[in-house]
Amino acid sequence: MINMDDYLRQLGFYDPRKDLNPKITIIGCGGIGSPTALMLANMGVKEITLMDFDTVEDHNRPNQGYRRKDIGKPKVEALKEIILEFAECRVTAINEKFVDQNLDGVVIMAVDTMEAREMIWEKVKWNPDVLLCIDGRLAGEYLEVFTIRPNRLEDIEYYEARLFSDEEAIELPCTAKGIIYIGGVIAAFIANQIKKWAKEERIIRKISFDPVVMTLLRNDVI
Repeated sequence: MINMDDYLRQLGFYDPRKDLNPKITIIGCGGIGSPTALMLANMGVKEITLMDFDTVEDHNRPNQGYRRKDIGKPKVEALKEIILEFAECRVTAINEKFVDQNLDGVVIMAVDTMEAREMIWEKVKWNPDVLLCIDGRLAGEYLEVFTIRPNRLEDIEYYEARLFSDEEAIELPCTAKGIIYIGGVIAAFIANQIKKWAKEERIIRKISFDPVVMTLLRNDVI
């Protein structure tokens, strides 16, 4: 049972009792997935499934929000503990690599490679149990968020035109792969898209943001 006293200051934006509140599956618990999971739980999302096969390492802490005591733990277990310290939410932790597991509800891709995105997409596309798919992408400080309704042909064609190989992706040095404020920004965009969809507002197929020049592009409002 959600304690609504915890959410009084946000009910004008999102009311977890009245607005759509589906199960959220987050695949990848790194620089995108970890802040997104915590943000959604604090919004009042009632059920979150976390999927990742990685463990917390020391270099994950500055940009992913893990604690010193989490080092060596599976990311999904550590993130579940963190979420439950902040919010009332049912959290399922799956310490596995995504291969072809069944998916439903809202699926968030928070993975590092295009190959992983394509594998997830094949399980999402035309899947009647998946209501919405969000793909968050980072390249240094530049970010993109794709919000796709995976059972509509126009959305499928739009998204598939924006898939490419890992060889075509921007290769960054390991010292430039992530900084915590960018994780917070992309998590905020993802959470906002879920809020818009849950309240049946117009969502945006693609958001691009470059904080270096402070340029925000919103493409294809639907």
